[in-house]
Amino acid sequence: MSEKNLKIGYLPDEVPSTWKLILYALQQVIVMFPATITVALITGFQVSTTIFASGLATLCFILITKRRIPLYYGSSFAYLSAVSAMALAEGSADQIASWQATGILPPELISKAQFGIIMSGFVSIAAGLIVKRFGAEKVEKFLPASITGSVSMVIGLTLAGSAMSDFIGIGNVINGLEVLQGSPVATAWLIVAIVTFLSTCIYSRYLKGLLSQLPLLLGVLTGCALAAVIYFVGGISLFRSVPAEALASSSFKLGDGSIFALPAFTFPKFSWLALVGIMPIAIATIPESTAHMYQLEIYINDVAKEKGKGHYDMISLLGENLVGDGLCDMVSGIVGGPAGTNYGENISLMAITRVFSVPVLMLASIIAMVVSCFTPLIQVIYGIPLAVIGGIEVYCFGAIAAQGIAILIDKGVSMFDSKNIAVIALVCIIGLGGQYAFGGTIPFFSIGVPCVAGAAISGIILNLILTLGDKAKS
Repeated sequence: MSEKNLKIGYLPDEVPSTWKLILYALQQVIVMFPATITVALITGFQVSTTIFASGLATLCFILITKRRIPLYYGSSFAYLSAVSAMALAEGSADQIASWQATGILPPELISKAQFGIIMSGFVSIAAGLIVKRFGAEKVEKFLPASITGSVSMVIGLTLAGSAMSDFIGIGNVINGLEVLQGSPVATAWLIVAIVTFLSTCIYSRYLKGLLSQLPLLLGVLTGCALAAVIYFVGGISLFRSVPAEALASSSFKLGDGSIFALPAFTFPKFSWLALVGIMPIAIATIPESTAHMYQLEIYINDVAKEKGKGHYDMISLLGENLVGDGLCDMVSGIVGGPAGTNYGENISLMAITRVFSVPVLMLASIIAMVVSCFTPLIQVIYGIPLAVIGGIEVYCFGAIAAQGIAILIDKGVSMFDSKNIAVIALVCIIGLGGQYAFGGTIPFFSIGVPCVAGAAISGIILNLILTLGDKAKS
C-alpha cells in the first residue's frame, strides 16, 4: 500500500501495520471505557465482568457478521432504570443493603438480570430478521419514532433521581461513613461533582480532533485529579477501595488475586419480572443501532471513493447488524455482563481517524478482555469517586433524554397529529409517573411492572390500535 493510501485511511477489509494496529486498537478501547464502566458502576454489575463481556461480545459480533461491519459493542445506558427497578423489586432487604454498601449487586440478582438481558436479544434478532425479509420500513411501522423517541426520553428522565443523588452525595456512604448535609465531605463531594460535570461539558464543546471524542474520559480524569488534590490538601478522601466481594467472587485467582484474577462469571436465572421489565427495553436501541449503519456507510464510502475502491453497501447489512446486536446481548448476558449496543463513540473515532479496519476492532476486543483480568487495573476503575460518577451521570442521562428528542425531530414526527400526541403522552406519563409515584415499579393488577417497560409496551399497543383505526378510515 502506498504512503498516499495510508494517509487516506483504512477500509473494513484492510489491515494496518503492526504498530499502527496496536495504537488504533488502544484508542478504540480508551473511547469505549468511560461509558461502559459507568454503566457497571451504576447498576452494580462487576466491572471486570462488564469489560470482559464487552470485548467478547464485540469479537462475536465481528465473527457473526463475517468481519464486514466495523462496530464495537459496549454497555447501554438504556437498561439502567429497568435493571435497577428489577433488582429493587426482586431483592430482599439484605440483598439491597449489600448492594448499597458495596456497590455490587448480589450474584442472585445479577443472574436474574442476565435472564432479561438474554431475552432482550430476541427483540433485536427479530427486528433484524424482519429487516432482512421485508425491509427496514416494516420495523418503523411497528416501532415508529413516536415510540422509540419518547421511550428514549423516558429512559433518560427516569434516571434523573439517581443522577442527582450521586451528584449531591448526601445520604450516600463513603468509606463506611454516611455523607451528612453540611459536613466537609458533603461540600467536597458537591465541588468535585460540579467540576466533573462542567469540565465534561467544556471538553465536549471546545476540544477539537481526537480529544473531542473523549469528553467523558477527560471529565473523569479531571474530577479524579480534583478529588486527589482535596485528599492531599484537606485530608478528605472520596476515593473508594475494591469491595472484598468483587475479588472473592472471581472465577479464578492466581495466588491471592492481587495481580491476576478472572472476572466473576454468573449463570442466568429465570425471572418473570426481568422478562417483562428488561426485555422490552431493546426497542430503544434498535433505532440507534440502525442510525449507526447509515453513518458508517457515509464515512466508509468517503474513504473508499478517495482510494478508488468502489462502493461499500453497508445498508444492505442492516439486518445482519441487528441480529448481531441481539446475539451480543445474549453473549454478554450469559457471562454476567449488562446489555449493550454498538457504540457511537467508537464510530466517531473511526470517522476522525478514517480507520474502519475490522482487524483493529478485533484486537481492541481482545485487549479489553485481557485488561479485565488484571486486578490493579480494576482497582483503579473501582477507585473512581461516586461524586465523579454523579457529574458524569447528569451529563449522560440528560443526553439520553435529548437523544429521544433528536429522534423525534430527525424522523419528522408531527406534534400536531392526534395519534402521535396520544402515543407520546401515554409513554411519558406511564414512564415518568411510574417512576415518581411508585418508585419505578407500577402495581398493575397485582403485577409489578417496571415503568419504562410498561411505557414501551403501552405505547406499542396504543399505536397499533390507532393505526388500525387509520386503516379502517382509508
